[in-house]
Amino acid sequence: MVKKLLIIGGVAGGASAAARARRLSETAEIVILERGPYVSFANCGLPYHIGGEIAERNALLLHTPDSLRARFNIDVRTRHEATAVDRVAKTVTVRDLQTGQEYIEHYDALILSPGATPIRPPLPGIDDPRVLTLRNIPDMDRMMAALDAQVRKVCVVGAGFIGLEMVEALRHRGLEVTLIERDPQILAPLDAEMTGSLLETLQKQQVKLHIGEGLAAIAPNPQLRLTLSSGAQIETDLVVLAIGVRPENKLAKDAGLTLGIGGAIIVNARQQTSDSAIYATGDAVEVRHVVNGRPVVLPLAGPANRQGRIAADVIFGRQAAYRGSQGTAICKLFGMTAGATGLNEKSLKAAGMPYRKIYIHANDHAGYYPGAKQISIKLLFSEDTGRVLGAQAVGESGVDKRLDVLATAIQAQMTVDDLAEMELSYAPPYGSAKDPVNIAGMAAQNLIAGLSSLIEPEELDAALSAGAILIDLRQPEELRQGQIPGAQNLPLPQLRAQAQTQLPKDAQLIVYCQVGLRGYIGQRQLQQQGWSVRNLNGGFRTWKMMDALSGY
Repeated sequence: MVKKLLIIGGVAGGASAAARARRLSETAEIVILERGPYVSFANCGLPYHIGGEIAERNALLLHTPDSLRARFNIDVRTRHEATAVDRVAKTVTVRDLQTGQEYIEHYDALILSPGATPIRPPLPGIDDPRVLTLRNIPDMDRMMAALDAQVRKVCVVGAGFIGLEMVEALRHRGLEVTLIERDPQILAPLDAEMTGSLLETLQKQQVKLHIGEGLAAIAPNPQLRLTLSSGAQIETDLVVLAIGVRPENKLAKDAGLTLGIGGAIIVNARQQTSDSAIYATGDAVEVRHVVNGRPVVLPLAGPANRQGRIAADVIFGRQAAYRGSQGTAICKLFGMTAGATGLNEKSLKAAGMPYRKIYIHANDHAGYYPGAKQISIKLLFSEDTGRVLGAQAVGESGVDKRLDVLATAIQAQMTVDDLAEMELSYAPPYGSAKDPVNIAGMAAQNLIAGLSSLIEPEELDAALSAGAILIDLRQPEELRQGQIPGAQNLPLPQLRAQAQTQLPKDAQLIVYCQVGLRGYIGQRQLQQQGWSVRNLNGGFRTWKMMDALSGY
């Protein structure tokens, strides 16, 4: 029987474990040791306070030591650092950071929830106090203090979720912002073509972009002078590093616990480490990916909360197991929203997993109801089983709703048939009779059944070089939006009547429209009349998304 539960680290994993543990046992002694001054805060909300959307700093403080003590009778000790674990004696050495005194705490069960630390690469000038990171409340306070009236220019290094949120926050403050990303694309959980509209948004917001260029050095002037891998130099007042995090594993490593990818703590489905009396949760642990079962590190708040709950359940005798993580994440970027769940195309290729993909571009609600906005969805699935493997979505409205439905489908191992048959809420202000999720499922069904024959935008140049004929099925007035080079215009309403005289029977045909639907209709018409024809996946809209990347 567990009489004393010791938890190292608060926030998502540790605090949720402590609260769950108290609900399961009124008699157990529960102690949280937190190295920092805050035990439970909304770290995902930090950029929004910097940008001014969350006006009150205290709104980010979810619980204090006093509130946890009053509500749950939990002994919370902030500014107390665990420095060593003796697994044989089941003790932890603790240092009181305010007094410097050390003491020993015993435990029956121990939960490690140390989180992760921002990466600061070993570059010249990286330790300048004007080079900041954002991980906790003190980091936020330092950044707020640094953003004084003298600061005009800020460089954000790293274009992941946090980096983009910081770009938005800093532009909201009226600052000149430069975004530097070493990889050839922003927002790595998405595939590159899905980020084109985000790049356009950043440019419209006057963000200077250096994509595909890494930070090489920082030199103090009075300003900071940054040197990029391309040799380009940028002068700035502040630098915000947002290039990722690494697990805080020193305590676990020194205790001899088994570590995995990137030094993350290996745990089983019950959140137990290699020592059955020690559990670990949150950003510091390695998990199994829901889609392919492989080990992965996905530092996200939702999984950390669930892992803390599961660890407490197991410690107090309940049957519980963590199903794994699938990397569901979403980001607001000015008026746009972008998110992903499951595996992206890059990951599927790297894992050697066979897959097919479809793109759809559909309105977030009925087009005849005012304010409809287009959502672009990329769906990845198994051609053999139809199982949904991954999804990405970008748009101005309704992205979160569709992404959550697709995340649920992945968790439940649903297929594209399930997507097609889903009965989702519909009224003109909220959706359509065929929701974008239904449309994605139906398009995937057609591909699997052989009714749809697709060509990918990245395959187009090679097919045209081999002699294929490219046909634009849109109306002439739509061509003002642009046209794929080499295409001839044959609007869909005239296709049936004019195909026999204008299109050679022995030709390889490629058709496209704006988003793919009319292309599919045209492909079916021509195919049943004897032509070899493929439809451009996602139409002109998808081609334009890929073509846009060439400008960055």
